[in-house]
This record gives sequence, structure tokens and C-alpha cells, in this order.
Amino acid sequence: MRIILFGSPGVGKGTQAKIISKNFNIPHISTGDILRKAVKEQTELGKKAGEIMSRGELVPDDLMIALIKEVLTSAECVNGFILDGFPRTTVQAIALDKLFSQIEISDAVLIYITADENEIIKRLNNRRACKQCGSIYVLKDIENLNTCPNCGAKNSFYLRNDDKEDVIKNRLEVFKSTTMPVLDYYKSKGRVIEVNGLDTIENVNKKIIESLKAKNLYH
Repeated sequence: MRIILFGSPGVGKGTQAKIISKNFNIPHISTGDILRKAVKEQTELGKKAGEIMSRGELVPDDLMIALIKEVLTSAECVNGFILDGFPRTTVQAIALDKLFSQIEISDAVLIYITADENEIIKRLNNRRACKQCGSIYVLKDIENLNTCPNCGAKNSFYLRNDDKEDVIKNRLEVFKSTTMPVLDYYKSKGRVIEVNGLDTIENVNKKIIESLKAKNLYH
């Protein structure tokens, strides 16, 4: 099972990735995790990425693809993977397809989790994070609490900058202008599963599994 998770910020990609990863014992691979791991382990590619990042620059596509190749051809991905956060542009999608061809992957499918923009803004604006441990909660679940259920820190809940309405709107605009064309690229190849993300976590996951079964990708 080889999955590319796609959707706007706040649509629930991370949550679904964790569930699928646990249930099918395949790794959830985010580009951020790939970069941090490579830099921490000081691999040859990690050193190059670290130098670029230390200058405050974006890691170029060719280096990102090389890092992804390292992970996808490793033992942990032999039974499949969930790729999250890449590709973000059509150029990256084309480069990823070339990589898939090189390493003989032909069954990767893009799962597009959809959601109404206003609902996404409302959902993200109602999140709070713990300053101490970074855990994220829905406001209604902690409105009567003054300690973090995860680490016990007192009066530590706050609204992250990324979850403020003006920032969310900007992130959504960037997604629409830069990343949404990726969807058209994969649709033209008939490799898209579309799932409505405006439901319970369990029901969204159920829809994803049913869609994978319908395409004979459920193993």
C-alpha cells in the first residue's frame, strides 16, 4: 500500500496518516521528518540539506527527491508507505513519478482529503497547544481544564500563530495557488481517491479504506 496524502492545512492528514500507519504497519513519512533525520544523522545528503537550511533557504527539489529515494528504498518501506507533505508543486510531482519509475513503484495512489474552507478555519482556530509539551487539543475538550492532560503543565494552553485566522487564510491561499495544481496532475493519470474530511475521524478512515478496497489497493 503506497499512499500520497493530499489536502489543505487542517484537513486531518496527519491524524489519518497515524491511523493507517498503525493499522497496516507502514511508515508515515513526512518531508519534515526526512530532513530532520538526515541532518541529525549527518548523512552526505543530510549535510548538504543542513547547510542550505542554516542559510534560511529552501531545500531544492533534486536534493529533496534524493532524500525521499533514500527512505523509500530502505527496509522500513518494503511493505509500503504514506508520503505526507510532498509533492507540493507539479514540478515535484513529475520528479516523484520519475523516482517511482526508477524504483519500480507503479501502484502509488493520491488520497485527497477535502473540507470546506470555512470549516477548516473554524477547526484550526479552535485548537490550542501546550507551551510545555506541544500537545494540541480542541478548545471544547480543555475549556474546563487548567493543566495539560499530557504533561501536567499549568495554564500552558495557547493559540499558535499558525492557527490564527489571518495566518490560516494566507496558508490556504498559498495551498490553492501553488499546491492544488498537483491534484490535476494526478487526476489526469487516474490515480486519485477523493474523501470528504468533514466527518468523524473514524468515518473518514473508513471511507479511505473502502476506497482503497474498491481500487484493489487494500492489502
